[in-house]
Amino acid sequence: MIATQFQGAFSDNALKFLVIYLIVERDFPGDVRDHFILLVGALFALPFIFFSLVGGYLADRYSKRSVTIGTKIFELGVMIFAFASLAIGNLPMEAASVFLISTQGALFGPSKYGLLPELLPAKELSWGNGVIELGTFIAAITATMSAGFLAGAFRGRQVWSGAILLALTLIGLVLSFGISRVPAANPARKFRANPFADLGGQIRIIAQDRILGWAVAGNTYLWFLAALLQFVIVVYGHDVLQVDETQISYLQAAVGIGIGVGSLIAGYLSFGEIEYGLVPLGALGMTVFGFLVSRSDLGLWQVRSDLAMLGFFGGFYAVPLNALIQHRPAPEHKGGVIAASNLLSFVGVFFAAGLYFVLSSYAHFGAARIFLAGAVMTLAATANSVFLLPDSLLRLKQWAFRNPKSRSHHDNQS
Repeated sequence: MIATQFQGAFSDNALKFLVIYLIVERDFPGDVRDHFILLVGALFALPFIFFSLVGGYLADRYSKRSVTIGTKIFELGVMIFAFASLAIGNLPMEAASVFLISTQGALFGPSKYGLLPELLPAKELSWGNGVIELGTFIAAITATMSAGFLAGAFRGRQVWSGAILLALTLIGLVLSFGISRVPAANPARKFRANPFADLGGQIRIIAQDRILGWAVAGNTYLWFLAALLQFVIVVYGHDVLQVDETQISYLQAAVGIGIGVGSLIAGYLSFGEIEYGLVPLGALGMTVFGFLVSRSDLGLWQVRSDLAMLGFFGGFYAVPLNALIQHRPAPEHKGGVIAASNLLSFVGVFFAAGLYFVLSSYAHFGAARIFLAGAVMTLAATANSVFLLPDSLLRLKQWAFRNPKSRSHHDNQS
């Protein structure tokens, strides 16, 4: 499962950022470039909004292993299309391939995350999320760096980029057959043609559990902020630091390394529990380093270190939220709840693309000022999350003093 997830995350991100780099290197006027970046961001987010609930139905109705294999076969078809679009250098087809690979991700996501609680006991769920997040972000790091390399090394010959991505998808399909067999969680679940038909019901399930609702809201904000930073980093590197695609990919890599390491450490430091006291600590760290990276006249290495630390605290923020979303729902509702959470997180991604466009094209914010805006929004989100669940601060205090007895007592009360 970890290997299959790694390949999928790598291929998704490599294709997305390759298309973004191909847009940037064409030297469109600034407003045209911003429109194209907005379009790619929207095409990446919309499938998760439209098809996540379908993925949730599949994850509940069928074995999550079978769904995973089926989506990898679909991915193979997508990469054949991407290969053709890169071979002929057709930008609309390249953008369409981003939409299609995101559709595959939307269908795969609920099974991917739903498999964790079926393969691991609850006490290892935070650890498992830490490992998965580390693998995911190592994949994202290498994919972002590879996309920059592919854009430069195969300039005018992107058919080779398509061939590499296609070969990796074949490897991922083979790996998926090694996932442990698991039974269907809810084989009696009925399919609804309207992809949003179950959304209201899933949101009601989420809203009935105060901690689960808090986790889903926090996860949505995290995806919103991550997407906004991805757009900004590309433009910041190109316009402010004036570095090439490879150096921009290193900036993206700094964030990914930070998130991966932070996620793994957060998993271990949860001490066998789902420690949501780490969430306010992670949010505060993201706020601080968001402010720091927005300063003017920073050197390349200072930007990298600030972004790495921002990502590190993002890992502390992400791991307990993911574990709560996987653990809190009843088994027969896990796929649907995870799908609804995915949908909402990519509503956040979609709005991030829109906000980037508004701030850059209408408010005329430079990349550094958008970093500052992100830090201010994170500070506000942190205050709001603590207001909604003040227990998280108590959990943080208990975690800091490593008092397992107090934490266990508080878990029983929750």
